[in-house]
Amino acid sequence: MDLDNLSSNWKRLQSTLKASEQSQPSPKLPTENGVKRKRERQPKISRPSALVPNPRKRLRIERNMAQASHSATRTNTIEAVEASDAGPRPRVPDRETTESVNAGLSSSVELGKYVAIDCEMVGVGPNPDRESALARVSIVNYNGDQVYDSYVIPVETVTDWRTHVSGIAPKHMKFARTLKEVRAEVEGILRDRIIIGHAIRHDLEALMITHPKRDIRDTARHPPYRKLAGGSSPRLKILASELLGLEIQEGEHSSVEDARACMLLFRRDKAAFEREHAKRWPSRPTTETHETADGTGKPRKPNKKKKKKR
Repeated sequence: MDLDNLSSNWKRLQSTLKASEQSQPSPKLPTENGVKRKRERQPKISRPSALVPNPRKRLRIERNMAQASHSATRTNTIEAVEASDAGPRPRVPDRETTESVNAGLSSSVELGKYVAIDCEMVGVGPNPDRESALARVSIVNYNGDQVYDSYVIPVETVTDWRTHVSGIAPKHMKFARTLKEVRAEVEGILRDRIIIGHAIRHDLEALMITHPKRDIRDTARHPPYRKLAGGSSPRLKILASELLGLEIQEGEHSSVEDARACMLLFRRDKAAFEREHAKRWPSRPTTETHETADGTGKPRKPNKKKKKKR
């Protein structure tokens, strides 16, 4: 092998490589603009955190779902009450749009066999927490339509209006009716009808009205409801919430709203009410009558057999 020739060839190759390297421009680092353009060409990738729901948003969604579920339960409960009753469908209208406050006796609403009544009281005398006087009375029919509503001028000096509960204030007395006037109108409505109420004895005492116990259905004394309350008198608010899915007595009470709740409870468990009522008040035995010649239908006296003489 010719080492001199190999050495000369190697030298020529090295010189050629050096000349090639000098002829090519040195690579420049990418400029800021270049980097920016390169990033713009790249597809955008969503951050992992965007895939994880916001805890606050998730909590708000869950709360809305719970409220929607509760509303659906309430609707289903009311529909069940309506479907279980063969009579007209009960309505639970909004109090702000359906209450004709202090309107007195309605001339367009049909009464029917059943009515529900509720009263609002105010505190009187030296012990207003214990002593009460009538300040408002409301009556609804079987469908929950308002039959009667009136403010009543208390017969005694008011020492506690209980506005936060009763909703009654001194300004309402400007258009209130006297107890005598209200009593006469209410007595005419209740006559020969079955009345429903909650702790209705107190309402009748405030009105100074008597009514046959046979024709009273009291939601506070219904045994199944008392069982739910551990044997004591249940609160109407709790019964409406647990059995009807209705929220009543939120803040100031409404006697129209409470009367409607009583009627819905009665309609929901009407058969049970009548069974319990029949235990206390059995049906009266009917006297056998026979048609007489004059058509009077008076009871016929039993024939007395004559004893034969021996």
